[in-house]
Amino acid sequence: MTTPLLRQVLVQINGSDPRLNEIVSALVAHLHAFVEEVRPTEREWLAGLDFLIETGKMCTPDRNEFILLSDMLGATSAVDDVNHAGPEGMTPSSVEGPFHSPAPARELGAWISSGPERERAVPTVVHGRVLDCDGTPLPGAVVDLWQAGDTGLYDTQDATQDRGNLRGLFTTDADGRYWFRTIRPSSYPVPTDGTGGKLLHAIGRHPMRPAHLHYRVTAPGYRTLTTHVFLAGDPYLDSDAAFAVKEELICRPRPRTEGWEMDGAYEEIEFDLKLVPDDWTEDGT
Repeated sequence: MTTPLLRQVLVQINGSDPRLNEIVSALVAHLHAFVEEVRPTEREWLAGLDFLIETGKMCTPDRNEFILLSDMLGATSAVDDVNHAGPEGMTPSSVEGPFHSPAPARELGAWISSGPERERAVPTVVHGRVLDCDGTPLPGAVVDLWQAGDTGLYDTQDATQDRGNLRGLFTTDADGRYWFRTIRPSSYPVPTDGTGGKLLHAIGRHPMRPAHLHYRVTAPGYRTLTTHVFLAGDPYLDSDAAFAVKEELICRPRPRTEGWEMDGAYEEIEFDLKLVPDDWTEDGT
C-alpha cells in the first residue's frame, strides 16, 4: 500500500543515476512496508539503529561485521544466486565470507600450512583442474586459496599464525592443474563477540560453519569464480550459519598412504573448477 508519506519520499528520489534511483526507491518502499507490517515502537527502531552503529564500530581492515551479518541472514547467498547464473556443468559460486585477504604466491605442490596446526591436524593434499564448461583445461589460471586452521581461526584472527598462513596463490600448469599441501580444515563458529553473534543468539541459531576451503579463481576471458569446497560428512552441512552449502561443492576426502610427495598417512581432496566465459548469456547469444 502506498501511503501519502511514501509517495512524498519517492517523488523526491530523482538523481542523475537511474539505477541508483531504482535501488533507493525500492529500498524505501520495502522499509515503509516493513514499518506498516511490524509497527515497531520508537524504542525498537532506535535499538535497531544502535545495532547498526555497533556493527560499524566492529569493522576493521581484517574484519567486516556487515559482511558477517549479510552472510548470517542469507542475504549474501541470495545476491550470489541472482548474479551467477551459467551453463550446465559450471561450478556454482558461493559466498566469499569476511576473511579474505591477500595471499602469498606459491609454487604448485607447496605447503600453505606453516603454523602449529601443521603438527596437530591431518595432512591433506588438495588438487584438481581449472576448466571451461566444455572441459577444456585453462592453463595460467590463478587459484586463490584460504582456510581456517584446525582450531577454526584464520591467520588474521590468530596470533600464533604468521600472516599469509593457510593461504596461497597458485597458477595452473599447461594442463590446467593445480595442487597444494595443507591440513584438513575443521568446522568452526563464526565470530560471536560482535553484533552477528548477538543476533544469532537472540534468534536461537548456532554459529557453526561446516569444514571448508575457500577458492577465488581467475582466468582471462572468464568470469571470476568465488566458491567453497565443503567436506562430506560434516555435521553442519545442513545448517551452515552462512547458508553457503551447495551439493556440487561437497567433496569426500580419501585416506592415502603414498604419493603426492607425502610421508605417511594423509587425506586427498580432488576438486575441479569449471569457469563461465565472460560473454556467456542466458539466451545463448
